[in-house]
Amino acid sequence: MDYLSYNISVNLRRIRKNRGMSLDETSEQTGVSKSMLHRIEHGNGSVSINVVGRIASGLRVDLNSLLGPPPEESLLIRAEELYPIKEAEGQYAVRTCFPYEDSHKLEIYRIDVEPGGRYVSGGHGDGTKEYLVMLEGEITIDTGHEIKSVKKDDLLRFNSENTHIYSNEGTERAVVFCFFVV
Repeated sequence: MDYLSYNISVNLRRIRKNRGMSLDETSEQTGVSKSMLHRIEHGNGSVSINVVGRIASGLRVDLNSLLGPPPEESLLIRAEELYPIKEAEGQYAVRTCFPYEDSHKLEIYRIDVEPGGRYVSGGHGDGTKEYLVMLEGEITIDTGHEIKSVKKDDLLRFNSENTHIYSNEGTERAVVFCFFVV
């Protein structure tokens, strides 16, 4: 389940239960079938923006109450639950671990670059810094101003306002976690 479906699932269940509403009552308020609400709450299937809008309207909550991250003390994400948001077979895969949120001015991504692979990332906006933690392999980062070789267990911080390139010239997959601070 992707993080947006997860958010909707957890938030809908939390809002409904906090109000002491049954699925029948929620269905009546929102015009969304009980079976669809059940599927949404259990993370089965995708939900259209139309349905999310009807739920928000019927429950009289803003969309972010359903789409935003659930209020949790902690959140465990298993590696196998991370689906690529960008990928080129045999080259790279980029996965969102924790997206930017108003309450947290931080984004975390995992980037896997295959041997001989290359990933070109656009700039991330004025004043953005990128922090890398190298988990496996070795990668070369070309920031447009300088080129850095980053090896397993190394850390790198650089200005990521401009296009930058991740290249894996090694023989094993490179795995890097990227933290963006705005």
